[in-house]
Amino acid sequence: MKYKNILVTGGAGFIGSNLSLKLLDKGYSVTVLDNLSEQVHGSNSPLYNSVKDKVNFIKGDVLKIDDWKKALEGIDVVVHLAAETGTGQSMYEIEKYTDVNIKGSSIFLDFITNNKHSIKKMIIASSRAIYGEGKYECKNCGVVYPKGRKDEDMAKGDFSVKCPYCNQNVQILPTDEESKIHPTSIYGITKQVQEQMFMVVGKALNIPTVAFRYQNVYGPGQSLSNPYTGIISIFSTRIRTGSDINIFEDGLESRDFVYIDDVVDATILGIEKEEANYEVFNVGFGEQITVLNVAESLIRNFHSKTKIKITGNYRIGDIRSNFAELKKIKNKLGFVPKINFEEGIKKFTKWVNMQENTVDNYEKSLEEMKQKGLFK
Repeated sequence: MKYKNILVTGGAGFIGSNLSLKLLDKGYSVTVLDNLSEQVHGSNSPLYNSVKDKVNFIKGDVLKIDDWKKALEGIDVVVHLAAETGTGQSMYEIEKYTDVNIKGSSIFLDFITNNKHSIKKMIIASSRAIYGEGKYECKNCGVVYPKGRKDEDMAKGDFSVKCPYCNQNVQILPTDEESKIHPTSIYGITKQVQEQMFMVVGKALNIPTVAFRYQNVYGPGQSLSNPYTGIISIFSTRIRTGSDINIFEDGLESRDFVYIDDVVDATILGIEKEEANYEVFNVGFGEQITVLNVAESLIRNFHSKTKIKITGNYRIGDIRSNFAELKKIKNKLGFVPKINFEEGIKKFTKWVNMQENTVDNYEKSLEEMKQKGLFK
């Protein structure tokens, strides 16, 4: 084993706890730095409970240098997952998102640049959000990278993506790692900056660094109480509380959903393989799943009679669709996702049915956005 001691920031969160447990199974010593955010964990977090007695757990904040110093003692690899997540919320809690995601990263990178340390590798969790609308093809103009959709078009019920040059409707293509980076949300901007800071500092200090642009991660352990991120968990909570599912736009907006076990496997390949050094990789399943399909699959697997309402509402900053091109991670790291959406949803709903019902704060989150003029 080339490395022994691994720090996972946000290691009590959804991806972090699953990653930490898998690393422990593989024989690594794991330290977790996590602030146990109420929004993610609620009052009693099964994720935290799953790791607290198995790892060296440090309750701390990435905005506090003393917490970083404590967590970094004797560490070989840093996997930086700690972040504020949620496209919609980022549009009106701008200072919070930039502080945690950008300043938190800068405190860490500044420390390792100016002090002695034992770090031999860094992994940074990036996001598909940095691509904005991603890669498309226009019949007139060829491959294009559309800008964010216009409010006036969506207000008329036209949710299609337009060519930035001729304004014609365009056809989505899989987004590869060489695609244009142009996020349409504050969250996406913060993830872009995080990724770039880590890659620049890693190269400057000769510390191998790997960035993973995760698509929409889902699976057992995902927070059921956080109304700001993860439509699969949001819809599941709506179904269990007997509420209707309100689908934005026309229901045909789509995402690339990747199961948590596949994300963990990809991340570990990044830690262990030298071929990953100084590279960025998409991590997804590589196919589009519409939001309407998500709702229908959940209702079917929960054996529910919940009603679906396609509202035509929309959020400023949301993208229409995006799915990952996975050739690079397959060729360089040998990663191939194993869990398709149908199988993943079955595993997820089985887990949800074993959990206690949580308070549904979804309407509250929409009201917050509406008050800010970001939900139409």
